[in-house]
Amino acid sequence: MRAAILREYGEPLAVRELPDPEPASDGAVVRVDACGVCRSDWHAWSGHGEWADDRVPRGQVLGHEPAGEVVAVGDEVDRFRSGDRVVVPFSLGDGTCPHCRRGAGNVCEDGRALGFEAAAPGAFAERVAVPAADYNLVERPEWLGAPAAAALGCRYMTAYHALAERTTVGGGDALAVHGCGGVGLSAVQIGAALGARVIAVDVDDAALSLARELGADEAVNPESLPQEGSVPGRVRDLTDGGADVSLDALGVAETCRNSVRSLRPRGTHVQVGLTTDAERGEVSLPTDWMTRWEISFLGSRGMPPTSYPDLFALIEATGIDPGGLVARELSLSAVSDRLAAMDEYEGRGVEVVTEF
Repeated sequence: MRAAILREYGEPLAVRELPDPEPASDGAVVRVDACGVCRSDWHAWSGHGEWADDRVPRGQVLGHEPAGEVVAVGDEVDRFRSGDRVVVPFSLGDGTCPHCRRGAGNVCEDGRALGFEAAAPGAFAERVAVPAADYNLVERPEWLGAPAAAALGCRYMTAYHALAERTTVGGGDALAVHGCGGVGLSAVQIGAALGARVIAVDVDDAALSLARELGADEAVNPESLPQEGSVPGRVRDLTDGGADVSLDALGVAETCRNSVRSLRPRGTHVQVGLTTDAERGEVSLPTDWMTRWEISFLGSRGMPPTSYPDLFALIEATGIDPGGLVARELSLSAVSDRLAAMDEYEGRGVEVVTEF
């Protein structure tokens, strides 16, 4: 099979032929029909994460947002068979630990991160192996095509978990979304579907225009404000005192602090974006102010596979279209250029590999 391999950090991926994977006794092999290209792939490609002992090793097959069809299963697999249309979440649980049993497989004690560690080769490839298939694989509804399902695979389900499960955004809430890349736009669309009044924040007017199309009620461009550092003030003005929930979808210090400062008393900040080598996993926060106003700070990572039925139900009930975020379909050989473009925050919406 063809696969895109990380050779050196920040250098083009090597597209090479590798042996097809074989399923473990409890696992499956999925033919990849589509796989999203995500900012988390960019972090891996850039060599970030050493500060958290989380640096992706050289030689890794990247890619963590696959959708496709099962082509082989192990002897112990009961729920799936060849020909099943599936989505594969990137946070793979073992299905047996206390967290998995409680429906929180995204923080499994013995979990694997698809495409980010040697034990879980990724999906920038024609085939991908999935461990604990009965727990991790998710049946794909007939109405969900592969490119749209790939858009769900990390950013969309991450936004859903952050807004509907880590906190509970609902009708009448004011939601601020800082950073309108893939996960930020997903949060805009999901927040609007949950009934929130959404304020989108980004320095790119085109991204803000797309955010409005996806449901944002207001758009804030920091570069158009009269003074630097006035994003929280503008959000508070637009929300009559501050957002109920504010989400940092980018992960740089400025957006994280702006998000926290945009909240009303007893508001909730949700951190989704990962930091870069500028922050190295650490951001200073106004902790005294947060204590005074009882601000909650939550981390959110991926989504457990057991939550997919609820996400699918929301999509069907509201008519929102995750496929509407797909801005471009790519070939496997184009992934390196698209990762490099993320250095300058180029590209809008979600880009998906559909040609392997």
